[in-house]
Amino acid sequence: MSGKSSATRNLPQSLSTYTHLIPSCSLLFSFLSPPRFSILLLQSLFHSSLLGFPFSPMAPDPNRASTSSSAKDDAVAKKKVENEDLSDEDLALKQQLELYVERVQDPDPGLQKVALESMRQEIRTSTSSMTSVPKPLKFLRPHYGTLKAYYETKADSDLKKYLADILSVLALTMSAEGERESLKYRLLGSEGDIGSWGHEYVRNLAGEIAQEYAKRQSEEAPIDDLMELVQQIVSFHMKHNAEPEAVDLLMEVEDLDMLVEHVDKTNFRRTCLYLTSSARYLPGPDDMLVLDIAYLIYKQFEEYPNALQIALFMDNLQYVRQVFTSCNDVLRKKQFCYMLARHGITFELDEEMAADDEDREMLQDIINNSKLSEGYLTLARDIEVTEPKSPEDIYKAHLLDGRASAGASVDSARQNLAATFVNAFVNAGFGQDKLMTVPSDSSSSGSSGNWLFKNKEHGKTSAAASLGMILLWDVDSGLAQLDKYFHSNDNHVIAGALLGVGIVNCSIKNDCDPAMALLGEYTDREDTSIRIGAIMGLGIAYAGSQNEQLRYKLAPILNDPKASLDVIAFTAISLGLIYVGSCNEEVAQAIIFTLMDRSESELGEPLTRLLPLGLGLLYLGKQDSVEATAEVSKTFNEKIRKYCDMTLLSCAYAGTGNVLKVQNLLGHCSQHLDKGETHQGPAVLGIAMVAMAEELGLDMAIRSLEHLLQYGEQNIRRAVPLALGLLCISNPKVNVMDTLSRLSHDTDSEVAMAAVISLGLIGAGTNNARIAGMLRNLSSYYYKDTSLLFCVRIAQGLVHLGKGLLTLNPYHSDRFLLSPTALAGLVTMLHACLDMKAIVLGKYHYVLYFLVLAMQPRMLLTVDENLKPLSVPVRVGQAVDVVGQAGRPKTITGFQTHSTPVLLAAGDRAELATEKYIPLSPILEGFVILKENPDYREE
Repeated sequence: MSGKSSATRNLPQSLSTYTHLIPSCSLLFSFLSPPRFSILLLQSLFHSSLLGFPFSPMAPDPNRASTSSSAKDDAVAKKKVENEDLSDEDLALKQQLELYVERVQDPDPGLQKVALESMRQEIRTSTSSMTSVPKPLKFLRPHYGTLKAYYETKADSDLKKYLADILSVLALTMSAEGERESLKYRLLGSEGDIGSWGHEYVRNLAGEIAQEYAKRQSEEAPIDDLMELVQQIVSFHMKHNAEPEAVDLLMEVEDLDMLVEHVDKTNFRRTCLYLTSSARYLPGPDDMLVLDIAYLIYKQFEEYPNALQIALFMDNLQYVRQVFTSCNDVLRKKQFCYMLARHGITFELDEEMAADDEDREMLQDIINNSKLSEGYLTLARDIEVTEPKSPEDIYKAHLLDGRASAGASVDSARQNLAATFVNAFVNAGFGQDKLMTVPSDSSSSGSSGNWLFKNKEHGKTSAAASLGMILLWDVDSGLAQLDKYFHSNDNHVIAGALLGVGIVNCSIKNDCDPAMALLGEYTDREDTSIRIGAIMGLGIAYAGSQNEQLRYKLAPILNDPKASLDVIAFTAISLGLIYVGSCNEEVAQAIIFTLMDRSESELGEPLTRLLPLGLGLLYLGKQDSVEATAEVSKTFNEKIRKYCDMTLLSCAYAGTGNVLKVQNLLGHCSQHLDKGETHQGPAVLGIAMVAMAEELGLDMAIRSLEHLLQYGEQNIRRAVPLALGLLCISNPKVNVMDTLSRLSHDTDSEVAMAAVISLGLIGAGTNNARIAGMLRNLSSYYYKDTSLLFCVRIAQGLVHLGKGLLTLNPYHSDRFLLSPTALAGLVTMLHACLDMKAIVLGKYHYVLYFLVLAMQPRMLLTVDENLKPLSVPVRVGQAVDVVGQAGRPKTITGFQTHSTPVLLAAGDRAELATEKYIPLSPILEGFVILKENPDYREE
C-alpha cells in the first residue's frame, strides 16, 4: 500500500507500530473464530517484542510529530496510524460510514432515512473475497453497540424497521455465539427480499432458524413468523442451485412438504438425488418421509423409472401400482417390468395397469423373468465363453509343484463332490458342461450317469441337483433333462432331481407352475432325503412369492411328530424364503411353536440354528415390525433364546445401516462367555448384514471386525471371515482379501475354512486372478487335509462363477436397491457355514445351492423397442458420487468405451456414448430398452 510508513517496512521499533494491525486482523478472525483469537494475537505480538524486538515504551516513533504521555494523544495517534494503513478510498468509505451512523441518530426523520438508505446501499453493493469480511461491515463494527442502543430507544416506525434490517446484517459478523440476533432483528425488520443481502446472510439465517425452531418446539411457542421466513429462504436457495441447503432447512423445521411447490424441471433431479441419498442416514420414520417426497416429485415430473425405484426401496406395492397406472407408454412399462424382474419380486398386473390383453401378457412375461436365460446366453456368445469348462480347467493343477497335483489324482468321493460343485458353479446357466450333460452314447466314461455314481449317497443328491444349476433359468430344457432322474431307484438321486427342479425355476415364474406340480407330491414321502429335496426345491423356486398354497402344504410339516429335525429345519427355511420380508403372522406362529416344542437335546443339534433363521427371514429389513416376535422369543429355552434374539435383530435391520443396532450387536460380541453359547456367531454376521447398506458404514464395519479378530472369543473369530465375505460379496477389496488370506492359514481349522469360503464369496464371479492364485497355493498347502481342500475347491468354483459373468451381490441399480430374496439366500448359506463341520462338510452340503437365489448376470444388455438385442457404444467407468454438486458433474471416471452387451464390475457405472438412442432407464444395468432419439442428426 502506498501509504505505508517506513516503520512498517523495516523491523518494527515499538509495539505501538503494529497495533494498527490488530483491529483488522481480529475482525477477520472474529468472523471466522471466537474472540479469543484477538487476545492471543496481542499476546503473541507482545511476546515477539520481548523476545526479539527492542521494546521501549518511550522509543521514538517516526510517525509522530511529537511525543506526549497523555492518553488522549495516544488515542489520536493510534487512530492516525490506523487510518494511515488504509488506502484513500477505504479512508473515505470509513469516514462516510461514520457520518451515516451519526446521521441515523439525527432527530430529523428525513436525514435518518437518507442515511439508512445510503448505509443499506453501501452494504449491499460491497463485494469481498471469500476469506475477508466486506469493508462496510468491518468499518461499522465499532458502531454496532451504538446502533443497537439507539434502536431500543427509537419509537416504532418504518425507519425503525429499516434500522432493524441493517442491524440484522451487521449481526452476521458481530453478534455473540448463540444470541441469534441476526434472526431477531430480521423478524423485527421490514418484509423485504432477504436474498438481496447476499448468500452468506441467508445461510446464516437458516442456521439460526433451525436453533430457534428447536427452542420454540420445546417451549410449544408459535412458529408462524419463522415459517414465513423459511418459505423465503427455501425459494431463494432453490433458485440459486443450493437445493441441499433448502432440503436441510426443511428437515430441521420438519416441513418437507413445502419442497414440492418449489421444485421445477431444472432442479428436481438434484433435489431428489440429495433426498434419496440423505435418507440412508436418517432415523426412522424420517427416512420414509423423505423418500415419500422424492417419490411425489419424480411422479410430478413423470420420471417414472426413478419413482418406481423409490417405491421398490420402500417396499410399497401400492406405489408400484400407481407408477404403472400413471404411465400410458407401453414401452416404458416394459422397462418397469425389467426393473421388477431384476429386483425379484412377484407382481401380478391387472387390467388397470395394462388394459390390452396382449400387452399385459407380454409385460407379465418380462416380470416373470422368462427372457433371462436368453439374455444371459446372448452375453456369453458375445464374450465368447460358451465353451464348457471342466473342474480341472479351474484347479490349474499343472501350475503347482509336484506334491499337490499328485494328491489330486486320487478318486475320492469328497474330491468328486467338490468337483460336482465347482462344475455346477462354473457352468451355471450355460446349459452344457463336461460332467453332467454329456450325451451318454459319446463315451462311456464321461457320461452323466457315470459321474453321478462317482459320488456316494448324499453326494448323489448334490450331483443330480447340479444339473439344475447348469440349466439355470432355462425351465423347459431343464425339466426335460432332469426327468430321467425321477425314475431312479436311488432316493438320493430323486432328492437331487427335486432340488434341481427348484433351482432351474429359481427367480423364474411360470403360469403353469411346473415346480409346484412336480415337487408338491413329494413333500410328504417317508424318506427324509426326498422330503428335504422337495421342500428345499419349493423354497428356492418360490422365494418371495408369498404363495398361500405352499403355506398350507408346508406349515403342517413343522408340527408333524414323525418328521425328523432336519426336515423341520429345512421346512422353516423354505417358509422363511417364500414369505421373506412379509411379516406373515401365521408362518411366524408355526415356527415359534416348533421352537417351543423342541427337546433340550434337539436344541443342541447344529441344524436347529436354521429354525430361528427361518423366523428372522420373515422380518428381513422390516425394522420395528419384529418387536412382538422378539418379545415372544425371550420365553424360549435359554439354550436358543439369545441365538434367536440375535438372528431376529440382525435380519430385521439388514440393509438399513442402523448405527444403533450395529452398536448393540458389537456389545454382544464384547462379552466373554463361559457356557459355550453360540449366539455371538449370528451377532457378528448381523453387523455385516446391517452395515452393508452404504459405503461408509461398510468400511467402518470392516474395521470393527478387525478388532473382533484380535480380542474376540473363538466362536467370534469363526464368524468374522463370513461377515467380511458378506460385506464385500463379489467385490474383492484388497484389504479384506489380505485379511482373509492371513486367516486362511489360521491354527483353528474352523476359522481357516470360513476364511477360504469367504475368499470365494468376495471374488464370486469376478475371475479375480489374485484370489485364484491364493486358492491354488492353498490347495497345495492343504493337500492332505480333505475338509479344508474341499473348502478351497468350493471357493475356486465361486471365483469363476458362471465363467465370470455372474455376481452374488444382492444390491443392484447403482447399489440403491437390495433384493430381499438374494440376501435371504446368502444369509441362509452363511448361517449354515457357522457350523462347517456338521452342515457343509456333513451330509447337508447342498445348502450351498441356496446361493442360487443371489446369482444374477452382472451385465448391461441393451435391447430395441421389439426387445431384440441392440449393440451400441457405452462408456463404462468407476462410479462417482455427485450428490450435492452444482452443475452437471461427470458421473463416471476412468472410463473405457465398449459395445454392448458389457460386463459391469462392482462399483462400475455405464452411460451411453451415442446420442442416437435414449435409454428408458436412468440406470444402465441389466436389460435396458433404447428408443431412437427423434432429434438426432447424423454428423
